[in-house]
Amino acid sequence: MALTEEEKEILNGNAEINKSLYTDNRKFVIDIDKLLPKGELIDIRKHTRFIDFPKHNHNYIEISYVYQGELNQIIDNRKIKLQKGEIVFLNQCITHEIKASNKEDIIINFIIRPEFFDYVLTLLEDDNVISKFLITTLYTNYNEGEYLYFKVAQKENIQDLLEKIIIELYNPSIMNKAAIKLLVGLLLVELIRNSQNIEIYSSNNYEKMLIINTFKYIEESYKKATLNEISGRLKQPHYKLSRLIKRYTGMTFKELLQEKRLNKAVELIGISNYSINEIIELVGYENPTYFYKIFEKKYGTTPRRYIYKN
Repeated sequence: MALTEEEKEILNGNAEINKSLYTDNRKFVIDIDKLLPKGELIDIRKHTRFIDFPKHNHNYIEISYVYQGELNQIIDNRKIKLQKGEIVFLNQCITHEIKASNKEDIIINFIIRPEFFDYVLTLLEDDNVISKFLITTLYTNYNEGEYLYFKVAQKENIQDLLEKIIIELYNPSIMNKAAIKLLVGLLLVELIRNSQNIEIYSSNNYEKMLIINTFKYIEESYKKATLNEISGRLKQPHYKLSRLIKRYTGMTFKELLQEKRLNKAVELIGISNYSINEIIELVGYENPTYFYKIFEKKYGTTPRRYIYKN
């Protein structure tokens, strides 16, 4: 309930948000480096009360949690009123504005760098709305606005997890970062279990599903995967799917497949007794010379030296 310095200035007559606190950009894109120290992946910030917060977006993922009172937003021209205990996830491309909150309205904003979710995603199955939201959000080429609105005020286990995460963030301690990751992972699992209470908004869900299915195909079939095969499975012309992959990820299908194969090769180098030639075959390459070339380009060393280096 305590007033922040910004709120004190507003109550003393400052009628506009001081944008320099949030960005150096002329467009009102809130910069995470203004709010979060470099090297930190997640923090929380109480939303500024008593003033309309003008239309903006962020270069990070924001989760807003109504700790007390209510939150009135206009998200992509859609009016949303969140009640106590409700949550909304916003990706970097969504535009929203927030109506002035009263003294009793306590909104907690989670400020999160996308890479925070690299670990969390390993805990989740990929066939759910949260994983789909996070997967595309992790790629900066994806420029469609999206939000997930969770109507979970009555779910005590979810409220308890949110309370624990807030306490961990306000009171740093030993193993604090690991605890936060695990708690956020558990929170997402519980939100997925309550998917009947989620309102989803995306400006292009269909294209997003094509990309997610392509990732899944590469993950499962990287040894023999081809663009023609996945195009046939998805009933899409290969040139159309190729353009979508490039648009959403900044990479071609061939580059995505190569990235997966090289990552798998490094994994096998670290945990198996296979020879380098056996690993080359296991990840789907027939030409050892080509494999050595792309491996050295990516990792700056040969596979054999990589073994001893690591």
